[in-house]
Amino acid sequence: MKYVTFSVFSLILSLVLFSCQEKDSPPNIVVILCDDLGYGDLASFGHPIIETPHLDELAAAGIKLTSFYSAAPVCSPSRAGLLTGRSPNRAGIYDFIPGPKKSEDCRDLVHLQAHEQTIPAMLKEVGYSTCLSGKWHCSSQFNSDAQPTPDHFGFDHWFATHNNASPSHENPKNFVRNGEKVGELAGYSCQIVVDEAIQWLANKENDNPFYLQITFHEPHEPVASPPELVEKYLPKSKNEDQAQYFANVTNLDHAVGRLVAYLKQQHGENTLIVFSSDNGPETLNRYSRAKRSYGSPGDLKGMKLWTTEAGSRVPGILHWMGKPSFQGTSDAVVSALDFMPTFAELSGANLPDRTLDGESMSAVIKTGNKERTKPLLWAFYNALNEHRLALRTEDWKMMCRIKSDTSYLPQFNNIYDGNEALIKEADLTDFVLYKMREDMGESEDASTKHPEVFEQMKRQLVSEYAQLLEGSHVWSRESLN
Repeated sequence: MKYVTFSVFSLILSLVLFSCQEKDSPPNIVVILCDDLGYGDLASFGHPIIETPHLDELAAAGIKLTSFYSAAPVCSPSRAGLLTGRSPNRAGIYDFIPGPKKSEDCRDLVHLQAHEQTIPAMLKEVGYSTCLSGKWHCSSQFNSDAQPTPDHFGFDHWFATHNNASPSHENPKNFVRNGEKVGELAGYSCQIVVDEAIQWLANKENDNPFYLQITFHEPHEPVASPPELVEKYLPKSKNEDQAQYFANVTNLDHAVGRLVAYLKQQHGENTLIVFSSDNGPETLNRYSRAKRSYGSPGDLKGMKLWTTEAGSRVPGILHWMGKPSFQGTSDAVVSALDFMPTFAELSGANLPDRTLDGESMSAVIKTGNKERTKPLLWAFYNALNEHRLALRTEDWKMMCRIKSDTSYLPQFNNIYDGNEALIKEADLTDFVLYKMREDMGESEDASTKHPEVFEQMKRQLVSEYAQLLEGSHVWSRESLN
């Protein structure tokens, strides 16, 4: 009896000491986000030609997330969702943000507004140093007093472009460092972005934990890749443009490899690395400059800008250096919306007092398993497919169309006071249901086979969308004047 009591006491003491140690040692956190990287673009996710040894090694040492989702099927809303842990619709970022050319639908006004609360700002409250290196694309007026810049949202140091690297990934000219234009830089964007991150880490003046957000431009157009890598892929490619794309992904893999090697050497005792993409792959020749967009959706349906799986289901990798965690493949349903609550839990930070659409995925880090309680909802009004709403739960996905009177709603880039009533008064219709664990390619509507599930999911989608619509920001030129 004494032995049992002593064992229990020892166990409790160990747990308490472990808990204190964890609280005293919040992890460094590194988020690596690619641009337009498809679900099937990494070797470890099934690409038959592209070589990605560093990312494959990262996945093998950590967790390969096969049901990881971005917050949106296109760039700007995806990034806003990642930063805030909220559906981008709540922030009023419904589509990619163009430059400030005045338009009737107020799209020129769209930006991440000053009141939005973000991951870096949250982590700064508990002593983190923070850095953004790469693409921003959360404002229509970049590096301007007219709209908040990255430092407003908690980044101590920022080195970024408004949107794409220009004129291409090679020798970009449009980077800005902490408000100052940098001018032309020699090399390729992904390597330049990693150089900046490593330099920031090396020059950091304190031992505080850090939050580092790496936002690559690759493999978004305009694609440009090192000649030696292009030459390597030419014999295996349809043409030089495809070789350029394959080389582009390998080049970003090399950049990740350099960053991970530095982190392992300098901060390998307690650094959490998360890798993903902002959305699925671009469609070849969808627009005139998309001539090298040879990204792969793998076995998924659709591409970027679709609410089917390939639009927002992207490669996900998680590795916690120096700490015991699950190692292997996980099919847990997780999202970039989950970063904020996860990082709050791991760092001891307080979550913002507002509606969040993500939930902590710390259980996935520990065990590889997680039962999702909050469904994932996408309301993307400019989708290239007809079903513009999608709801994903643990096992099921439902999609539907939006109809007003006798006609379906046209595509919209934005919700503003001119179309608010039309969108909010429209009906949901043409529901389809997919059993995701058995049909990730969304090939068979399971509505008739599972009528009870269909009705339950329909009610849930209608309810979740109504709540989201009520909380969605509506733009108005008058309100900002």
